[in-house]
Amino acid sequence: MSSTDLANLSDKLMLTTVVLYIIAMVAYAADLGFGGRRRTADAVAEKKVLATVGGGEGGGDESAPAPAAAVEQAGGRDWGRFAVLLNVLGWAAHLGVLITRGLAASHWPWANMYEFLTAIAFAAVTAYLVCLWRFQARFLGAFVMVAVVMALGGANIWLYQEVGPVRPALNSYWIAIHVSAAIIATGAFTVAGVATILYLLKAPREARGAVGDGFWAHLPSAGNLDRLALRVTMFAFPIWTAAIIMGAIWADEAWGRYWGWDPKEIWSFITWIAYAAYLHARATAGWRGRRAAVLSLVAFACLLFNFFGVNYMFQGLHTYAAPAPTAVVETVANV
Repeated sequence: MSSTDLANLSDKLMLTTVVLYIIAMVAYAADLGFGGRRRTADAVAEKKVLATVGGGEGGGDESAPAPAAAVEQAGGRDWGRFAVLLNVLGWAAHLGVLITRGLAASHWPWANMYEFLTAIAFAAVTAYLVCLWRFQARFLGAFVMVAVVMALGGANIWLYQEVGPVRPALNSYWIAIHVSAAIIATGAFTVAGVATILYLLKAPREARGAVGDGFWAHLPSAGNLDRLALRVTMFAFPIWTAAIIMGAIWADEAWGRYWGWDPKEIWSFITWIAYAAYLHARATAGWRGRRAAVLSLVAFACLLFNFFGVNYMFQGLHTYAAPAPTAVVETVANV
């Protein structure tokens, strides 16, 4: 296939990805809203089946439906499984977006704001799917999908750029190492941020005993949300640290200095300090609950400002929000 064909395929896969993610988002929301009723009905059906099959003087009614059939009859649609299926299909299409765009441009597909935001969204979905597999965190799906759909929508509406050659200083193997590490860390931090926001919203209700049997009852306990956010942050923080170190090495190769107090460098370091303070406070000062969660959100806000605010409010060697001025043609990376 020619570069033009690959670029067109990438755009079509992007549309497919967004559609699948939107439907998955709605299905996840339906699972949060109605999944609790289905699971309650499943539990009741299972008890009835066990009582029917295992109890009674005659050893059970042979005409009674099998457990799976009874649960299916009582439980209704399993929106959660449907959402996960669409999420995985969307993830595959999203991966196709990155691969085809990279092949069309003959460089790693995160050399501008559109590509970088697309890659961050992919990393966030990947981090969520890992949490789904490792921690059974399906409850995060609707919220992660909202963030991802907004990111991809903004990327396509305001940040889209045609496939083109990479800038000279980005034509380096460091783009595959430094920028990839920043993308992975940012995606994981996003999932941790979502879990932290849910914690801050649920903890007060849980303390007042106002969880009830509605939406909030379908989420894990506030303590589990807090622990999930901590675990994901602990995974992402060393990767962010490595991204900063590798960025400094790349800067020395490109500009002849490791650190130049460029706005992106400053805010990457501020973000690192904020997350380090969060982890340090939890490990040594025993911070738990609201104080730690607020500090985590401050760090996440620094991360978002590092990506959006710095690129649009400051001029520097890492600026990608607009075409680089002539004096700043040589640039290292998007992060």
